Amino acid sequence: MRTTPSVPGRATTSRRPLTAAAGMLVAGSLVLTACAQDPGGSADDGDGGSDGDVEIRFTWWGADARAQITEQVVERFEEANPGIDVETEWSTWDGYWDKLATSAAAGDMPDVVQMDESQINAYGSQGSLLDLESQPDALDVSTIEPEVLLTGEVDGTIVGAPVGIALYSVGVNPDLLERAGVEMPDDTTWTWDDFVEKATAVSDALGDEGITGMDFFGMDSAEIGAYARQHGEQVFPREDEEPVSEETLVEFFELALRMQETGATPQPSLQTETIVAAIEQSPFGTNTSAFHLQFHTQIQAFVDASGTELQLLRLPAVEPGEPHMVNKASMYWSVAETTEHPEAAAKLVDFMLNDEEAALLLGVERGVPGIPAIQEVIRPELSPTGTMALDFAAEMQEEVVEPPQVTPSEASSFDGEMGRIGSEVLFGSMTPEQAAQAVLDVIAAYED
Repeated sequence: MRTTPSVPGRATTSRRPLTAAAGMLVAGSLVLTACAQDPGGSADDGDGGSDGDVEIRFTWWGADARAQITEQVVERFEEANPGIDVETEWSTWDGYWDKLATSAAAGDMPDVVQMDESQINAYGSQGSLLDLESQPDALDVSTIEPEVLLTGEVDGTIVGAPVGIALYSVGVNPDLLERAGVEMPDDTTWTWDDFVEKATAVSDALGDEGITGMDFFGMDSAEIGAYARQHGEQVFPREDEEPVSEETLVEFFELALRMQETGATPQPSLQTETIVAAIEQSPFGTNTSAFHLQFHTQIQAFVDASGTELQLLRLPAVEPGEPHMVNKASMYWSVAETTEHPEAAAKLVDFMLNDEEAALLLGVERGVPGIPAIQEVIRPELSPTGTMALDFAAEMQEEVVEPPQVTPSEASSFDGEMGRIGSEVLFGSMTPEQAAQAVLDVIAAYED
């Protein structure tokens, strides 16, 4: 195994879905073992046969802690597959996609790629990703729950093996609520008004210590997706679904301004800094905000950073008791269409999905596994926080509604556009009405 240095350490907290890494449920030391390739072998000798070694490249985004456990999994894979050497390379979210786009354009994508929901359609529809069902002897995707597996389908082809599921939810710091004299919310009934009230109360009580109720709000595509869904609308609707309306968007941006004006969230300069901060430096990760919107499997990373036993709550709702929570494929394992070693690459994906030892190392940090048997394998080894995340997802399965369609390929930049428009609202450069129209214009441009 050879590790290629890349951008170390920084990972976004919430704005980019599941980009925050780390907080391992079963952690160990980073082992970097140089695996020399047999000088007599050739890359043309096959996918790890007895005639010589092959080398495949594997890339992912995340922070240091995610890298540590992933390197351990790769080391175990190489031990189990002595004919395959894996060169690993990783970076943070922001640098990851630029680098991947460049390599794809050059026909030099890494063999195994960590893929995100916002990007899989773009890469899959361009023919950049291998049909994973084309390697049945190396990769068994039938172990994944069918409704989860279909989230990796593009144009009728499975181009991503879902690593797991995650639910957009609220992380809460019970210690800060107690210090502020604020009761834990009843998340089965709370509304956005309740959320603003509680976050404001925390800021009022602890603001002199630099603590706010909420870290940021109004710049995240996941936020507007959830808010639209609670109105019976979708940002990118299917044919039988209602598109997000100007009225809903105006209401969303007004909510963001109200949170800022009441002190529930800090001033815009701090919010825009926070949204791209590493977990270890973020307010929720340093016990200086009581609430944080996140995909639920990120909770372990924040527990590790904060040293506090954090908890998970349902989203606040427009109507009490109707948060309209959904499953989201946390991320995917994909194989480049250009790989010279599809079988070896598929074997690595299969190992990360189906091997019990790999599952114990990976835990739920990249999502609750979509494979029931693997869920039961990891349960006894999970930390209390990991068990909480697993149980939270299980409980929500009785309530989840149909998830939105995968982000269209032409809309892969929507997250960045939402960040730009939302920040202009917070800084006063746009009114909620202007921002709502700007979002609708962006969506319309994608459709054109």
